[in-house]
Parts: sequence; C-alpha cells; structure tokens
Amino acid sequence: MFAISTKTRARIGVLAVAALAAGSAFAHPGHPGSHMDASASFMSGFAHPFSGIDHLLAMLAVGLWAAQNKQRALWVLPLAFPLMMVVGALMAIGGLSVPAVETGIAASVAVMGLLIAFAVRMPLWASASVVSLFALFHGYAHGAELPHGSSAALYGAGFILATAILHATGLIVGMVAGQKMADRVVRIGGVGIAAVGTYLLAA
Repeated sequence: MFAISTKTRARIGVLAVAALAAGSAFAHPGHPGSHMDASASFMSGFAHPFSGIDHLLAMLAVGLWAAQNKQRALWVLPLAFPLMMVVGALMAIGGLSVPAVETGIAASVAVMGLLIAFAVRMPLWASASVVSLFALFHGYAHGAELPHGSSAALYGAGFILATAILHATGLIVGMVAGQKMADRVVRIGGVGIAAVGTYLLAA
C-alpha cells in the first residue's frame, strides 16, 4: 500500500507554496497601455509549460529523478528548478541574451531522460546544479514569450504553479513506482523521454 510520510507531505506542501511565492519576484508591471486582465495573465503563464512537449517532459522528469534519488533530493530538486526558472525569466524580461536556449531545452529533455533511464545518483549539489542549469533555459523561454500587455508577476506565478504541479506529478509517480517495485517502468519512461529529447535536438 503506497503511503507518503507526514514529513514528505509537508515538504511537498512547502515546495508548492515556495514555488508559487517565487512568482512574486517578478516586478515587471506589464507594458504601458496594457489591457490583459489579471486572470488572463495568470492563465497564459499557467498554460505555457503545457504548450510544448519539451517543457512538459522536462518538468515531469525532474520529479521522477528526484524520486529516484530520494532523501533531500525529493524536495531540493523540485524547488531548485522553479527558483532558477524565475532567474531565467527575469533575464529574458530584462533583455539579457542567453545563447542556444532551444538547444538547452532539448538537451534538458534528453539528459534528464538518460539520468532516469540509468537511475543515476549524484551528490545533492551536483544534481541540483544540473537541474538549475536546465531550469535557466526553460525560464528564459517562458520570459521571452511573455504576452504583450500581460502582467509579468501574474504570468510568472502561473507558470511557476504549473511547473510545481508537473514536478509533484513526476515525484508522486516515481515514489509510487518505487514503493511497488516498478522502478523498471520509470526507467523505461526515462528511455522514452531521452528519445524525445534526442529527436528535438536533431530537429
């Protein structure tokens, strides 16, 4: 019977709250003469991570890999990703240039898939660094596609919340699989994720 400890539930809750709060780091008030209302700005940001298979798979993969690594990785990796996404988005909104963003995003899918497929375990600082680097590319892409006339704060809160949901989904699936001795299924899923990432890189 699958059960999540009280401590793990608390950490998942902290992750969701902290990820959503990270959206408040966006101070950009929107373009002059903006007319997009608050709900539209939020929903536009919330929908963005679901708009591409690259974002979707990478965010699920973070949760799956965190579940494989267990211990502190269960909450450190899913927290590091959205926080660094905020940094990347602010860089885009601020007009800073980051090279090869699309390549970095595609590489994140391929690499994360391989890490899951081979159940790679790293020191926490190293795994957090890998996740943070990839998050920077994803965040930059989100920020660069900020809709004209929208509130950056609400748009950011939307995509951070969506990211937290995807991380939590991957985390729960990974923990269920591990508890039910179905880790092989997760690793096969990693192979599929890596294959998509390789295709995206080639394309």
